[in-house]
Amino acid sequence: MDLDLVGWLVVVLAVICIGAAKGGLTMIGALAVPLLATVMNPVVAAGLTLPVFVISDIFGLIAFRGSYDRRVLAILMPATALGVGLGWLTAARVPEAAVTGLVGVIGLAFALNALLRRGAQRVRPARVGPGVIWGAITGFTSFVSHSGAPPYQAYVMPLGLSPAVFAGTTTVCFAWVNAVKLIPYWALGQINLSNLKLALILSIPAVISVFAAARLVRVMPQKLFYGFVTWALLLISVKLLWDAGRTLL
Repeated sequence: MDLDLVGWLVVVLAVICIGAAKGGLTMIGALAVPLLATVMNPVVAAGLTLPVFVISDIFGLIAFRGSYDRRVLAILMPATALGVGLGWLTAARVPEAAVTGLVGVIGLAFALNALLRRGAQRVRPARVGPGVIWGAITGFTSFVSHSGAPPYQAYVMPLGLSPAVFAGTTTVCFAWVNAVKLIPYWALGQINLSNLKLALILSIPAVISVFAAARLVRVMPQKLFYGFVTWALLLISVKLLWDAGRTLL
């Protein structure tokens, strides 16, 4: 890629965001593709970052080994695979801006509801029906624009998981989603040997960020952790709506 110094700094910042997301600061990962889109074609950005996501997933799984909720994963993993398949089937028919806007609306509504609701929120059980719906939306939006975090958060945040289990469950779920996405991304030509080589180099700062974020998550109070996730979800959702609006109008 022909980038200047500022462009490469943006690329490095984007992969640091990916690593931090795999270390448990989940919503930060949603910034990666929008950041890269400021210095390169969004399609190229999506193809470049997927291998970095996958490599970071491996180290995220190491960092949070044993810290996950089996029931949540049993519900979400088949549903997200279904969503990825739907994304592949409709890749040429669904405008990316429309999906981006939908994700922004979901994230904004959920974040505002969490911030405006007073008092302790009732912890909900992991139900199969809502999990299948939110999981399919997560897989679909993750396939289209790596923006599966808002619908995922909408299902998992009300479950009241501890920060470490929340982060570990998220890491396992999206490691699965990204692995499934490799097949259609390769088939569609979004991954090639050229960007695989670059992705290996860019994975170095991403992996460092995985373990730095994982350490932070393990010492962060639960209230502070969920407050951070909610505000990050709000800001990113506003950014997604802004991007979609600029494209569609």
